[in-house]
Amino acid sequence: MYQYDDFDTAFLAERNAQFRAQVERRLDGSLTEDEFKPLRLMNGVYLQLHAYMLRVAIPYGTLSSDQMRALAHLARTYDKGYGHFTTRQNIQFNWPKLVDIPDMLDHLGTVGLHAIQTSGNTIRNVTADHFAGAAADEIADPRPVAELLRQWSTDHPEFQFLPRKFKIAVTGSPNDRAVTKAHDIGLRMTLRDGRPGFEVMVGGGLGRTPMIGKTIREFLPVADLLPYCEAIVSVYNRLGRRDNKYKARIKITVHETGLEEFSRLVEARFAELRPLFGGADQDVLARIEGMFADPAFRDGGAAPSGPPAFRSWVDTNTVAHKRADHAIVTVSLKAHGATPGDASADQMDLLADLADAHAYGELRISHEQNVILPHVPQDALPAVYDALRDAGLGTANVGLASDIIACPGMDYCALATARSIPVAQGLATRLDELKLEHEVGALKIKISGCINACGHHHVGHIGILGLDRAGVENYQITLGGDGTETAAIGERTGPGFAYDQVVPAVERIILAYLALRAGPQETFLDAYRRLGMAPFKAALYQTEEADAA
Repeated sequence: MYQYDDFDTAFLAERNAQFRAQVERRLDGSLTEDEFKPLRLMNGVYLQLHAYMLRVAIPYGTLSSDQMRALAHLARTYDKGYGHFTTRQNIQFNWPKLVDIPDMLDHLGTVGLHAIQTSGNTIRNVTADHFAGAAADEIADPRPVAELLRQWSTDHPEFQFLPRKFKIAVTGSPNDRAVTKAHDIGLRMTLRDGRPGFEVMVGGGLGRTPMIGKTIREFLPVADLLPYCEAIVSVYNRLGRRDNKYKARIKITVHETGLEEFSRLVEARFAELRPLFGGADQDVLARIEGMFADPAFRDGGAAPSGPPAFRSWVDTNTVAHKRADHAIVTVSLKAHGATPGDASADQMDLLADLADAHAYGELRISHEQNVILPHVPQDALPAVYDALRDAGLGTANVGLASDIIACPGMDYCALATARSIPVAQGLATRLDELKLEHEVGALKIKISGCINACGHHHVGHIGILGLDRAGVENYQITLGGDGTETAAIGERTGPGFAYDQVVPAVERIILAYLALRAGPQETFLDAYRRLGMAPFKAALYQTEEADAA
């Protein structure tokens, strides 16, 4: 894990002191809210529907136990006792007082966390595969590269006022768990002649105009990564539209310019930049890599047996580790009827304690709003499960239908046009009543409360988008989205549904899948790709075709 040096500590202290003075000027009236807005956004502070919100970066989703305890302290001391983990591997505190935020930032600084560039038209928190450093299918740990990108992009003088926000994701595995194709820059590690490098994709993004990223380089050596990324952002900064915020993202720039011409411009800029990188970046990368060495793994023993509830949890919430005597544990923050992504201060403290006791002090946060214990010895699994179950964190539903991604929606967000959280809660509760989740198997449901798509609904197997129709909430449903290496944007089914019709509508889709699938091994996404929209649409809208089926 990256450790702050004296420069990092001094930089952050100076930045926090600067913001403290800005807050004081806002509170005494020297700054208006309009004058204060760009200053607070540079430090991760939003003005939501009911209060200010502080968004804290969790770089590439990695936390130490001490950092998790610091987040618990903030939740308990300055908020209402909980925090909300987001799809960008951030945590949001929704109820702080503005006067307290500088103290919150100072406390974060003591454990190497901050809120810089979690908002604004700049390069946001660099995200990564939440199984990074532990996955059995990993070519190499992508987090050192993500940390290099984080250091390069933080307060980069050329990229603080981009045409629009900019997001980078990186994975070290051929199996994409970081939704790289839905990012402004997506980086997927690959091998060529035994050497690791990256497939580079540009122009992905969701929101108002969802697009899948296009490959601009099939293979980029690691040594060229930083100047190449700088070339991409530099070209976008020059070409990106500032006349229309709805057309300002790089996906529109690539679309309007054309991939061939955009690629030509990037390669030309890269040729100019590459000689300027004389190897210092690789020296920094080598130093960073030294901080990401594996923990001193102990003999983890053999996979234990146990009661049915424990075995069900192991089946759904653990995956293969690169060591056979360890497992990767995903802790579901999606108990049926709970708010997706929320964790109480007590739960965060417990997760930190479990990390210390059974996972070498490490945790990860996923873009799917869950927490991961990345290195758990097999013989520790029963103790981990028992502790999680007693804390309300033992739900065995990871990857199943109730493991729902949902943005805060109209309960918190000033941009939202509909509620997301109650829809997710109602749907998960109904799924629990039906007792069909394990029979249904892998199914990703994602809900957004507005067109900005913070809930990633476009790449949900079942996506739900809440909109305002003449003052009434209306929910569109899409099918067939995919956020993996076979990424696809979901197809809209047809007319939307009223708030109280959404849960029954999704239930009809799921029951149709069970009736239509070729067998238990055919997933919902596979069945949709085989059958197409028609039979699901018929079941959804209860047409004659559905009756005939």
